[in-house]
Amino acid sequence: MLSKKMSVVAGPLAHLAFPGVALALIFGFNISLGVFPFVIIGAILIWLLEERTKLPMENLAAIIFASGVGTALLFLPIEKAEEALIGSIEKITHWETFIVVILSLLVFYVVKRLYQKMMLMNVYEDLAVIEGINIKLYNLLYLLSIAIVVALGVYLVGGLITAALIAIPAATAKNISGSLRSYKMWAVVLGIVSAIAGIFIARFTQLPTGPMVVVSSVVLFLISVIFRKRSF
Repeated sequence: MLSKKMSVVAGPLAHLAFPGVALALIFGFNISLGVFPFVIIGAILIWLLEERTKLPMENLAAIIFASGVGTALLFLPIEKAEEALIGSIEKITHWETFIVVILSLLVFYVVKRLYQKMMLMNVYEDLAVIEGINIKLYNLLYLLSIAIVVALGVYLVGGLITAALIAIPAATAKNISGSLRSYKMWAVVLGIVSAIAGIFIARFTQLPTGPMVVVSSVVLFLISVIFRKRSF
């Protein structure tokens, strides 16, 4: 996402989940049942609009962002807005944790299969066409993978800070990595470390877990900036 300058897409997709979260909170069903359909539909809409309009991704992301937030604010009770904004990881059950793990592994598998061809498309799209890569299909699968990750992020830390949860570990990894292989490895490791650190600190300080995970991630990023400056 960083190499394709698509980190900006995660935020609007997360905000598109607001109407689903609002419906779940109002009618009392599981938040995931509200989040996933809206985010998946949002990813497909971005794909269709990009194919048909050729507008920059930033413009399409702004449209999706406005649609999600504007719709949710029409009927989301203000007293329930906090859960939609920052999530509630403490309420996740063992069964829901199992589903999160399975979906995460599925995304890892799909991205691993797409990775080489997506990088080729990113560097030299004409060559990818010559190689017979179905660019439209790969872009759709890529956006759907992002949508699943965003939906999981909304489920865990709310729609307000999901983009940070996705983008910061990758940016930190880029600061300290010397190769593409180490870049991928560090992105995963730093994401795990920031999540664990945020959860434990939140438990001890009685602060909201979602924002604390992001703060932990930001601290690691700042450390990586200092480390990078000393290395060059």
